Amino acid sequence: MCPSCSADYQPGMPLKGVLEASFDYPAIAAELQTKDLDCAALCNAFAAVDPCLYPPLPVGNTPYFAAKHLGRQIGIERLFIKNDGVNPSGSYKDRASHLMVAEATRLGIEEVVTASTGNAASSLAALCASAGKRAVIFAPETAPAAKLIQIQIHGATLHKVKGTYDEAFRQALDYSATHDCLNRNTAYHPLTIEGKKTAGLEIYLQNQRQVPDWIAIPVGDGVILAGIHKAFVDLMRAGLIDRLPRLLAVQAATSDAITSYFENGSYHNAADPKTVADSISVTTPSNAHWAVNALHETRGKAIRILDADILQAQKQLARESGVFAEPSSAATLAGINQALAKG
Repeated sequence: MCPSCSADYQPGMPLKGVLEASFDYPAIAAELQTKDLDCAALCNAFAAVDPCLYPPLPVGNTPYFAAKHLGRQIGIERLFIKNDGVNPSGSYKDRASHLMVAEATRLGIEEVVTASTGNAASSLAALCASAGKRAVIFAPETAPAAKLIQIQIHGATLHKVKGTYDEAFRQALDYSATHDCLNRNTAYHPLTIEGKKTAGLEIYLQNQRQVPDWIAIPVGDGVILAGIHKAFVDLMRAGLIDRLPRLLAVQAATSDAITSYFENGSYHNAADPKTVADSISVTTPSNAHWAVNALHETRGKAIRILDADILQAQKQLARESGVFAEPSSAATLAGINQALAKG
């Protein structure tokens, strides 16, 4: 049920409303004036869960560096990369799982369930293992074999789903309705957005407390984009910045529901979201409404890219920055290339 209008959730459509965490921003501003800031202190100041409850496996505070050679090659004078591939399970999704496992601890819940094409599942499996909790995963049987192996190595219970990520999402919801567990489905639980906002807070601090002109983000469900947006909104509400960065949403051409929604003003599911960028493949992006609103609020743009361009960008990123990223992450560079070509 939507928290703003009380309308029932309709399967096959984006979530109508997603809870947004709010804070005592004047108190946070006063607190931050009294301490030397590092990434942990800044993220803890805007934390929705007591940091004392975090699982022991460290997450976040990932490298942010100037990709000078790559920037010269593509014509951007100051290009920076935020490399979340060094998180424990190898992906950005650890940020949301870290917070969700902490929330399970707060509630005294021993089992956490999620739907995933691979990364969120591997992440949850690792963080649950770290905290001595059970992870239950619903993943499409077409998910990459390496990701499925990673899930099982950490001891998670894996349910292979015949169908798409969207079907796995629905089955995870059904499971949590009949079991004593916490549901980590992206956007369905608002703490997934709060977890993913920590990268935005880190970018602000690692960028010498300057707001970037643009942040390019790979987009599937729209939760990473929402998290980055929420980070800078929180910073603005606390009086630490006076503007928001413009956001560039990058989607695979076959999985472009948010891009089409942004362009046309009306929502339609992606017809056939198959793409080499499996982590951003989704028929019904659960956080489409927030993502599109964030793009409008930041005067952002949305762009769709072909699989061939994603694979080319993956090589380009590795050869010109040293970062070897999976296709879903390399899609960001493909989107930047196309945006530059379009002026």
